[in-house]
Amino acid sequence: MLIKNNYKATIVAACLGYITQAIMLNFPPLLYLFFQAELGLTLSQVSFLITANIIIELVVDIIVSKIAPDVGYRPLVILATVFATLGLVAMFVFPTVMENKFLALILSMMLCGAGGGIMEVLISPVVEACPTKNKSGMMSLLHSFYCWGQAGVVLISTVFFQIFGLENWIYIAIAWTIVPLTCLFLFTRVPIYTLEEEATEKPSVISLFKNKLFWLLVVMMICAGASELAMAQWASAFAETAIGRSDLKWLTDLLGPCLFAVCMGLARVFYARMSEKINLAKGLFISSIVCIASYLITVLSPFPVLSLFGCALCGIGAGIMWPASFSMASDKIPSGGVLMFGLLALAGDFGCLAGPSIAGQISSFFNDNLRVGFAVSIVFPLVLAIICLIMLLKRKKDK
Repeated sequence: MLIKNNYKATIVAACLGYITQAIMLNFPPLLYLFFQAELGLTLSQVSFLITANIIIELVVDIIVSKIAPDVGYRPLVILATVFATLGLVAMFVFPTVMENKFLALILSMMLCGAGGGIMEVLISPVVEACPTKNKSGMMSLLHSFYCWGQAGVVLISTVFFQIFGLENWIYIAIAWTIVPLTCLFLFTRVPIYTLEEEATEKPSVISLFKNKLFWLLVVMMICAGASELAMAQWASAFAETAIGRSDLKWLTDLLGPCLFAVCMGLARVFYARMSEKINLAKGLFISSIVCIASYLITVLSPFPVLSLFGCALCGIGAGIMWPASFSMASDKIPSGGVLMFGLLALAGDFGCLAGPSIAGQISSFFNDNLRVGFAVSIVFPLVLAIICLIMLLKRKKDK
C-alpha cells in the first residue's frame, strides 16, 4: 500500500538510498587488507577491486540514464536496493562457495557497484521531482546523508572491529544489510514523482550534447568528483603517515576518512539552510577556494596536526560541489531530465576514478610522497573556481 501524497516519506527513502550508497563504497575498503592476508590476494588484485566497483558504477550510470524514462524510477530504485543487499551478502558467501576467491570478490563488488550506481543516478531526480520549495537546499541536505553514511560506516565498523576483531566482519556486514532492506521496503510504498519535463517531452542525448552549458557542467562534475575523492581515498593513508604508527589503523581511519566525511556533511547541511541566500555559482566559487586552501595546508604544513586539519577542511570545501553542480544543472537546463542527471553522475564518477588515481600515481612516482600527489590535485578545484568566476563575471556583465 502506497503512502499517498507524502513526499516527505519519499525524501526519507531517498536519504536512506544515499546511506546505502555510502555503505557500498566505504565498507568494502575497510576489509581489503584483511582479504589480502586471509584470501591470498595480491596488492594489485586488491587495487583492481576498487577499480571494478567504480567501473561498474560508470557502466550503470550510462545504462540507467538511458532506460529510466521508459522503465520508470520505482522498479530501478527497488532493483538498486536488491543489488546492494545481495552485494553485501555475496562478500562472505561467494568466497566460501567459490574456489577462485578473487573472482568471488569481483562479483560481489560488481553487485555493490550496480546498486550504488543506480542509486547515484536516480535518487537526485527523485528528490528534485518532489514538490519542495527550496530545491537547491533540499539537494544539498539529501547529499549530506551520503556523508553521514560514510562517517557512520567507518565509525561503527571500526569500533566493531576493535571490540570483536576483524575476523568477525561477517556479522557487521549482515547488520549493514538492514539499511538497503529498509530502503527496499520504503521504495515499494512511497510516492515517486516524475520530473515535469520528462512527463511531456523526453530529452535526447543530441540536444544535451549541443548545449555548451552542459559540457561546462560536465567539466564541473569531473572536478567536483576528483577534488573530493583525491583527498577522501588517501586521507587514511596520509593520516597513518602523519602519525607514523601503522598499528593505529583504527585511529587513522577516524582522523582520515571519518573526519573528512563529517566535515563534508556539515558543509552540506549548512548550505541547505543558507542556499536561498547564496547564489549557486558564488557558493561553488567559495567552496573551490576553501578546497584549494585545504590542499595547500595539507601539502605545505610542516606540522602533522595542521596537515590533518587540512584534510578535514577539504571535506568542508568539497562538500557542496557535487549537489550544487546538480542543482545548477537542473536550474539552467530544466529539460535535461534523468538523462542529464545520469550523464552528469557519469562525469562525476569519472572524476572520482581519475582524482585518486592521479594522486596515487604521482605520489608513487615520488617515492610514495602523498604531499606531491595532493599538490597536483589542486588543479581540480582550481579549474572549478575558474569556471565559477567566469559565470559570476558573465552574470555581472549581463545585469
